Amino acid sequence: MSEQEAYGHKDSRMLLQDTMQPGGPAVDPAAWLREADIVSHDFPYAAELIAESFSEWHEGLKDLPFAEAWEWCILDYEGKWISTKGGDQERWSPYWNEAAYSSLLSGDIAAVRSSMDGMELNLFTIPVFTRKGREIFALLGCVMPAEVYDQGGRFTAEAMAQHYRTCFYRRFEHVFVSDLAGVHLHAERESTRRSLLFQIVQRMHDNIDVDAVLSEVIDSISAMYPGAELRLFMSQDHRSTHSKVKPLSHLWTSDDVRAKAFKDGKVTLSVGGADCSTVEIGLPLGGKQGVYGVFHMVLNDPEFPDVDLRFLSMVADTAGTAFENAKLYERSNQLIRELRMSNELTQRLNQSLRLGDIFRFAFEELLEMFGADYCCIMHMNEEKGGLEVIACNHAPLLNEIMPAGQGLGGRVYSTGEPVIISDYLDNPEASSRLMDATGSESLIATPLSVGGEVRGAIMLAHRDAHYFSYDNYKLLQAMAGHIGLAVGNARLHAEVRRLANRDSLTGLYARHYLDEVIKDRQGTDFCGSLIVVDIDQFKLVNDTYGHQKGDKILKQVSEIVKSSIRQGDIAARWGGEELAVYLPQLGAQQSMFVAERIRKRVMDETEPRVTVSCGIAEWSWTDERVSVESLFYRADMALYEAKNQGRNRVVIDSKKFESSMKNPWA
Repeated sequence: MSEQEAYGHKDSRMLLQDTMQPGGPAVDPAAWLREADIVSHDFPYAAELIAESFSEWHEGLKDLPFAEAWEWCILDYEGKWISTKGGDQERWSPYWNEAAYSSLLSGDIAAVRSSMDGMELNLFTIPVFTRKGREIFALLGCVMPAEVYDQGGRFTAEAMAQHYRTCFYRRFEHVFVSDLAGVHLHAERESTRRSLLFQIVQRMHDNIDVDAVLSEVIDSISAMYPGAELRLFMSQDHRSTHSKVKPLSHLWTSDDVRAKAFKDGKVTLSVGGADCSTVEIGLPLGGKQGVYGVFHMVLNDPEFPDVDLRFLSMVADTAGTAFENAKLYERSNQLIRELRMSNELTQRLNQSLRLGDIFRFAFEELLEMFGADYCCIMHMNEEKGGLEVIACNHAPLLNEIMPAGQGLGGRVYSTGEPVIISDYLDNPEASSRLMDATGSESLIATPLSVGGEVRGAIMLAHRDAHYFSYDNYKLLQAMAGHIGLAVGNARLHAEVRRLANRDSLTGLYARHYLDEVIKDRQGTDFCGSLIVVDIDQFKLVNDTYGHQKGDKILKQVSEIVKSSIRQGDIAARWGGEELAVYLPQLGAQQSMFVAERIRKRVMDETEPRVTVSCGIAEWSWTDERVSVESLFYRADMALYEAKNQGRNRVVIDSKKFESSMKNPWA
């Protein structure tokens, strides 16, 4: 029964106020309750209360055997049957209808006499009136022998009807008070909820720390429902050390309340258990920009109140807003931090144009920036036919050559697509030597692009699962762009230096580069030799075959020189048809074998055939004067002597040695 119905359209507070006025006639604090009454508005809803009162009343007839033997029934305010005790509804229904119709018209007892099995019976209905207004809200029906009725049974039944009316109003008052108590309890609970919600909102919005917001809402809900099992499942973008915060799972079925709440962004409830004794609730943690997680509660209360569900929903909505605000604040700080780190990385990368330095700087900065356990930078090495690990803090992998397309790094390189893996053990299709060797479970990787071309891959790994966030994933791609730009600048600088230090026709080093190398080596080595190679009668070759053919011959001789020396030796174009070779850590006698090899190969392998003359000079740390100029001068003098001796021969500087090897064909 509603509060309005119970009051009978009069505010009970006014009734209570009337009875408590100073100097008023009533001093009984319960008098207002006896003023409460059922009204016509309540009649259609009072059948259950009338039936319950009738059952209670009839139970009391056990002390009156004669009355219990009579057949009783109760009818509503329209004369419709509600309940019967000791009678047959179908048998007496026509008579009840007739008597009830008469009672409702007259407002008094109405009787109908009938014979049944040779006995005269009286069927009569007694109106039951409200406290005020004397409205009939029920009819008490009775069947008794006509003789008993005539001898005063009617009056006994009428008195018993008054007792029924007392039973009804006692139960009515009980329901009325219960309703008031329920309203009061509800008001108290609502007041407590509002106060608690206000406190929760205040504490959550006072915090601008994401973890503090989550801890506050978890602790608040746990305090309100101490018997509940509570978990908060968050997306990978947020990690927390709180024991009740867990990562979202992609293995949930579509019927799972957690999956439904997260997907739909709505509160989801499910009653379960073998005996339907538990209720499972999914509360989305979301804001204006999306859903970030879901609260999962399990309670042993299958009839969980809707008002509690609404309250929890408000708490979750408040927590979502506070979480989003804290997340935005955190994100703004993170953006500032990322800009600062990006500037620091760029500044450090710009400190050097050497490729090795750039990769080392990038490796160190990335480890610190992302807090990763391992960093691996791979760069394509065409000469070695694969991706070379040029920077890695897992020593066994350093300088390894990885086939392009194999492993996670190879896949990133070949597809040009970045990768994020939250749990390596749950990805059987993924394969990585870095992850296997280090026992890592989280990975972010991105291609390293230089000038629009993928030239390698960068991989960051951590031993913990779900360590890297999506923001980390995006930041690594941005940082890879800076690194790629620095690598491109270093490669461009190296290429410019290479072109500046190379002779465009022969591909040999330029003379100025050779001068620099010799000067540097004279500061560190203990000896070295210089061979000056000159094509014999090259002017005649040009005059005979033309300058185009002469250039071809010059390139042939240059290739022979490059393929006749060691990897650390330096071959350069001295000028015109003259070439020079510097041999570090070799004396003149050893260099003579190299020069002789060049001389013989030129004579045998050039087309048209030409010959060369060679002059050799050496220096050692014991010389009084060691300079590049003096070394070149002495080698040139030895070459001049070789020319004078008939060409196609090798001569060592006469200041050191007086020996030469004649051409067998001279």
